[in-house]
Amino acid sequence: MGKVRTKLVKRIARELLEKYPYLFTRDFNRNKLVVAKLVSTSSKKLRNQVAGYITHLVTVSARRKEVIVTKPETASESGA
Repeated sequence: MGKVRTKLVKRIARELLEKYPYLFTRDFNRNKLVVAKLVSTSSKKLRNQVAGYITHLVTVSARRKEVIVTKPETASESGA
């Protein structure tokens, strides 16, 4: 089954991505350090959940961009 994330984790992750999209990458460990600097929480679990969700969102976003870029090329090749 899928991972269940609370509204708090999703909200914090979306807000951080909106404010600082250039700071986050597909690397969980790097994202974890960035989240630790930006969010003042004493909970290691919450920090890791937010960093993991941000990593997931960045990965999905990158995949969507690849599909959008590759789709027109495959459509033009099959039509020719």
